[in-house]
Amino acid sequence: MSIDFCFERWQTVKETYRRWWAEDLDRPLLALTVSGRDPSRPAPKLSSAKPPCMYDLAISAEDIVDCWDYELSRQKFLGDAYPHVWPNFGPGVLAAMLGANAKASGYTVWFGPAEPREIADIHFTYDADNVWLRRIKDICQAAVNRWDGLVQVAMTDLGGNLDVLSSFRPNEALLLDLYDHPQEVDRLLWEAHEAWHACFADISAILQPTNPGYSAWDGVFSERPYYILQCDFCYMISPDMFDRFVKPELVASCARLDNTIYHLDGVGQLAHLDSILEIEALGGVQWVPGAGQPKGEHWLDVYAKIGAAGKRIWLARDMCEPSLIDTIAKRAGSPGRIVYQAWEGPDTQASFTEVLDRYGLQG
Repeated sequence: MSIDFCFERWQTVKETYRRWWAEDLDRPLLALTVSGRDPSRPAPKLSSAKPPCMYDLAISAEDIVDCWDYELSRQKFLGDAYPHVWPNFGPGVLAAMLGANAKASGYTVWFGPAEPREIADIHFTYDADNVWLRRIKDICQAAVNRWDGLVQVAMTDLGGNLDVLSSFRPNEALLLDLYDHPQEVDRLLWEAHEAWHACFADISAILQPTNPGYSAWDGVFSERPYYILQCDFCYMISPDMFDRFVKPELVASCARLDNTIYHLDGVGQLAHLDSILEIEALGGVQWVPGAGQPKGEHWLDVYAKIGAAGKRIWLARDMCEPSLIDTIAKRAGSPGRIVYQAWEGPDTQASFTEVLDRYGLQG
């Protein structure tokens, strides 16, 4: 196999992430994936495996996996990095599994109602035979067959609670529903909650026990069931509305999963941070300021608040330079609360040499 990784390294990865989740690691997790390696294998039939490719049922699951294999064979995994792939069917594909339309375009997918319906007429029922669920499971099975556990296969992006509902009640409709039909919103939230966890279990049954563990689109590894939770819709609602509609489902999902991180996306979500940090079972927060916002050291107070709550912090290169890791770690109260990820070309690897060397992780 041409992927530059081995099962012995997996044992180290598992032990390191196990200690990180147990708050028993005295350094940050530092995962650097570098492209540009000679793949030592022929080029694949596909040029890429972006969302439109995923949604084209004429393309075999095996060809998609072969495309992934080629890209993985071009990478080096430094520090705490490991080979992983993510079946990207767009943010919130659970909506399509519940009957929404899906339109793949570029790197993403847009979900919308198949037909306009009043909220009282919408009902969510889990369908284990849904075409997109079958497609995801077929790709996961092909990946398991191909790599036999050498590559971590991530959970697809199922979506957040109100985000899934907004695919059926787009634009301002769901905002008005929060005021006009709160009981119907509650009903659908918990119907979607049950469908979400049924789907998670269904896909996980394909991946386990061959898969090394669990991961999602964010790339954080866990040996036990894990997901990065989110609710992008809550950017538009008040803290009272967040506590009324969003937080109870987050609490319930954290209780059903062993490890969790919350994807805090955009300055509009900072109003909910205190409430989010009150969720005892939540493991950490990924803070993403959003387009046009300052990066890194501008948000040290946010990192300090997350750390003071005893939560872990997810960082990436597009958020801050590696030189800021120690500064943020100090504000967070412990370097062991940080996970830092970067995907780089060979010409930029040198910028990470110092930080990797500092923690004895160059190889």
